[in-house]
Amino acid sequence: MKTHEHKQMKLTSDMIKTGILDYIIIAFGAAVYATSVVMFTSPNNIAPGGLTGVATMINYMFGLPIGTLIFLMNIPLFIWGAVENGITFLTKTIVATGLVSIAIDVFSLFLPAYSGDTILASIFGGILNGIGLGLIFYRGGSTGGTDIIALNIHKHMPYITTGNIILVSDLIILVMAFFVYNSLESVLFAIIAIFISIKVIDTISYGTSRGNGKLMFIITNHYDELSDEIMKQLDRGVTLLDGEGAYSKEKKRVVMCAVRPQQVYKITSAVKKIDEHAFIIVTTAGAIKGKGFAQKDT
Repeated sequence: MKTHEHKQMKLTSDMIKTGILDYIIIAFGAAVYATSVVMFTSPNNIAPGGLTGVATMINYMFGLPIGTLIFLMNIPLFIWGAVENGITFLTKTIVATGLVSIAIDVFSLFLPAYSGDTILASIFGGILNGIGLGLIFYRGGSTGGTDIIALNIHKHMPYITTGNIILVSDLIILVMAFFVYNSLESVLFAIIAIFISIKVIDTISYGTSRGNGKLMFIITNHYDELSDEIMKQLDRGVTLLDGEGAYSKEKKRVVMCAVRPQQVYKITSAVKKIDEHAFIIVTTAGAIKGKGFAQKDT
């Protein structure tokens, strides 16, 4: 009994530590992201995509604070996201968006705006933007906006990928930027910033190779429940393998899942909530090809 209570306490302690670390990294990512907006993109009329790009253009036209605008525009999306996926699913997104909004408005009070070479502004704005978002994504958060829109549309129209939805929304924002700033150069600089940001996010999230990842093997009696959780909430495919305990001779099912490195802790957390006694093996896969990873070599 004491051993079980000790394990339960350790499990709770580990989950608390992981949760605290998540929010520390998300807060740091929000600060880096805010720096990119305040110092580089906004002062140089670069709309970096998403609701931040929309808020940047509104700030240019009316002088309203970017951070406050981002959060206000996200409120109806939070409600929509909560209705579609549950409020728990949005917790880190709401926190991350709030931190980003506060950081942008606070940093704008004392951070100097870079007013040199606009190409450098778009490059370093994109790098910091990517680092900030990459850290937030890595710990399971997001900055809302088009992410929520894409997720909800994809849920009802699975034949449309979230990536394509976000791409279309960014293109619309770029067209808006052309008319707001009355400058084709502003659009081109924004494309540079967005391209660099995407590459940095990919590097943080996936490593230097798009094909790498982790292979997880999970032995649990709750394999059906866990499989549903991974497929529905984490959008990863699952394979069930037949196994047998060499000592006990008991038949077992093994959940096998290929995941991105940043998804390991999400799945581990899901496993612990469903079955604290599950046996988890995580190994590095040198290359993973197929849907959701690198495509086949041509």
